[in-house]
Amino acid sequence: MQYFHATVKDRPGEAYGLLAQLAGSGVNLLAFSAVPAGVEHTQLMLFPERINQLLRVAADVGLVLSGPQHALLIQGDDKLGALAECHRKLTEREINVYASTGVADGQGGYGYIIYLRSEDIERAAAALGI
Repeated sequence: MQYFHATVKDRPGEAYGLLAQLAGSGVNLLAFSAVPAGVEHTQLMLFPERINQLLRVAADVGLVLSGPQHALLIQGDDKLGALAECHRKLTEREINVYASTGVADGQGGYGYIIYLRSEDIERAAAALGI
């Protein structure tokens, strides 16, 4: 999947304002992440269901996006070692993961975002069977 970065001031309500604006415009995000970007900014990662819709809304509201970047979104049944198994398959193909984020849903499932270089996406998807 493709995702985009947006950098905002690090102050209360910035993420809320953006997320509310996107939702109000019908943009469905499959995943979202926010991390510090220096002392006064936060970098938001937006994983849209429909890229063109996000790009159109961003242009309408003056939101500067960087990207697209590439990642894989993996979802499955949560079991002990599920993430390790993903990494084993990638390691066997000598595919480097440069960042990842995982979460269990508390109901037996998990989601895992694996950030990869664009040239590794197809090989990684094949290695993981997705």
